[in-house]
Amino acid sequence: MVPAEPYTSARTDSLESHSYRITVDDGRESFYALSIEDATSEEAWLMSDTVVALDNVR
Repeated sequence: MVPAEPYTSARTDSLESHSYRITVDDGRESFYALSIEDATSEEAWLMSDTVVALDNVR
């Protein structure tokens, strides 16, 4: 694992979000995932499989 480096970009319009419903075990199980990505960097992203709706985040 590589230590995190500070993110110094002043741009805030480059963030993108995507939501996914992921099905596994031949359709027996499914879960939701949320991805937040910086469109200008392939190394800056966050993925969570614990959020069903943003209203549940506090």
